[in-house]
Amino acid sequence: MPYEPPPYLASLTLAEIAALVADRNLPPVEGWAPKVIGESHMVIAADGTWFHEGGVIRREAMVRAFAGLLTRDAEGHHWLVTPFEKLAIEVEDAAFIATDCVRADGALAFRLNTDDIVIAGPDHPLRAAGTADEPALYLDVRRGCEARLNRSTWAQLAEIALAEGAQDNGWQVTSQGATFSLLP
Repeated sequence: MPYEPPPYLASLTLAEIAALVADRNLPPVEGWAPKVIGESHMVIAADGTWFHEGGVIRREAMVRAFAGLLTRDAEGHHWLVTPFEKLAIEVEDAAFIATDCVRADGALAFRLNTDDIVIAGPDHPLRAAGTADEPALYLDVRRGCEARLNRSTWAQLAEIALAEGAQDNGWQVTSQGATFSLLP
């Protein structure tokens, strides 16, 4: 069956976005306890490109499949988990890249480079890092993994914040009742 990417976020209501999020069936990685632990020889570069043994993984379907198996432990190590193996994967910055942002019905929705959609809120907070000269914003995605907002998505979020009076509220945005600072 051919892959159908989700529609543009700007054309959707929050209910439609939430339905897309709910329709994403992820493997039950949390319930798996593989006995084999090893090395995947994979790297996720800071720009979101996936590599295996030095070569770029060009099949987007493979990247989406691997992304559904990704976790990060309390020590900050990333893993690809299957029922049979737990393989270390090197992540240079964040496991995902947020490539689009929209305000919909009081929430901020983000599309990732894997076409996953995440709605910021108490379960998926935004985190400001970096410096004032080089800010970096991260979105909690799942299982400890984060998405870094790329430059254009950061600009979209800044425009939303400005339209909502960010200069008066200390550069904060809200989503699903949670408030997040955009300043490191």
